[in-house]
Amino acid sequence: MAEYREALLKTDKVYYENCPGCKQDRVKELQKGFPLKECTSIGVIVLCNVLPISSLFPFLYFMIRDFNIAKKVEDIGYYAGFVGSSFMFGRFLTSFLWGMAADRYGRKPIIILGTLSVVVFNTLFGLSVNFWMAIAMRFLHGSFNGMLGPLKAYATEVLREEYQALGLSIVGTAWGIGLIVGPALGGYFAQPADKYPNIFSKSSIFGRFPYFLPCLCISLFAAIVFIASFWLPETLHMNHPETEEGFDCSDALEAASGGSVMKENGAEVEERAQNFQTSIWKNWPLMANIIIYCIFSLHEMSYTEIFSLWAVSPRRLGGMGFSSQDVGQVLAISGCGLLFSQLYLFPKVEKILGPIPLARIGGVLTIPLIACYPLIAKLTGFAQKFTINCASLLKNSVSVTIMTALFIMQNNSVPQHQRGAANGIAMTAMSLFKAVGPAAAGAIFSWCQTHQDAFYFPGVSMVFFIMNVLMVLVVVLTIESFLPKSCTKPYEEVQKEKFKPMG
Repeated sequence: MAEYREALLKTDKVYYENCPGCKQDRVKELQKGFPLKECTSIGVIVLCNVLPISSLFPFLYFMIRDFNIAKKVEDIGYYAGFVGSSFMFGRFLTSFLWGMAADRYGRKPIIILGTLSVVVFNTLFGLSVNFWMAIAMRFLHGSFNGMLGPLKAYATEVLREEYQALGLSIVGTAWGIGLIVGPALGGYFAQPADKYPNIFSKSSIFGRFPYFLPCLCISLFAAIVFIASFWLPETLHMNHPETEEGFDCSDALEAASGGSVMKENGAEVEERAQNFQTSIWKNWPLMANIIIYCIFSLHEMSYTEIFSLWAVSPRRLGGMGFSSQDVGQVLAISGCGLLFSQLYLFPKVEKILGPIPLARIGGVLTIPLIACYPLIAKLTGFAQKFTINCASLLKNSVSVTIMTALFIMQNNSVPQHQRGAANGIAMTAMSLFKAVGPAAAGAIFSWCQTHQDAFYFPGVSMVFFIMNVLMVLVVVLTIESFLPKSCTKPYEEVQKEKFKPMG
């Protein structure tokens, strides 16, 4: 045993023949140049995950109307909120379990199962014939789709250290693009028999199921990703002899022992190595980050739900009177600026400012922007469309910047063998808040439409005010007394500083 540890300490890195994580580490060391294939894989899988989440928002208002479950127009938003929430409620129930499975069996199997769930349940959602079938398919989709948490861990593990921030930036970018492309698909392809009667007849399957076409397009894309996922490399370290619970890094042992020379006996090394493995539930930087992430997710999901409902609502109720196609166009335009800001601006700005100031600045910029939305609804013609396009582009770019900064700090807060579980906890908590978001936002939106003459914040102004309150809370919680600066550095680096040579 002592000889084994001494060998570890004299070697920069120890590899194990049957360990897929070690195999990928060797590939990374030999790899030169930009990791285009890995970055593309990450982006495509995230896009596959987010498209079915976001694609329904432009047509959800009309889908609920066609189900004939709402007794009056003002009630449509109330029922729409439950359909939007059902996916996140299902994910809330299972995310932690999927995260634990990813830490035990690997990231790759969870990613494969997640893409398969998109193919099956998103297709069935497009074929929904009533309100309850739509809720059931969204709930099952959320329950079986647990890949986003493990995928965030995978994004840092499959890339070399100098590209790990870019990997998480790609997760955020792809998520943001999905929030743009998804609604664009939903807006342009929903009700195709009405929009494109020369191509789709009323008697065809797309005429009988007017919301099936966007779901089918996304499911076909997911089927391709599902097949391609079998060629992904596994990154989890497994099958290590004489190690338990994933504590197999020579750097950790070196930090625990105080250098390349073994000065302490085996018992002392073991004791300090155990101290290295802090309980994930007592990891305050992680928990603080998850709290902020949950509040931001509540804000973001409420905004995504409300924006589409508000945009298609009649002008007499404080909306802009857009069609689903108009909403899709606004969100598609936002994607161009989002792609540029995340791929080119974010890595440079994050390196200069760091993730905490970046998240704080993004929150501060969001507050006055959201406050302007009720005023934009009062504009008409070109002025309204130009203004809402600019506002939407800026809002989505800032939101994805905040989310990416939180991703970086979340992964920095834990060692590799806890990343799956940590992301699972984050996804579980976040999914609960995202489940509450659409339901609460839809109910408040419906209530606001019936109170157009309120003295304070009349009509939809109240909805945007509540979203700003949530963003103010996010900004306040980024202070150092709540969110430690240690989460801006990789966990292993922080632990090495703690376990410096003694004496």
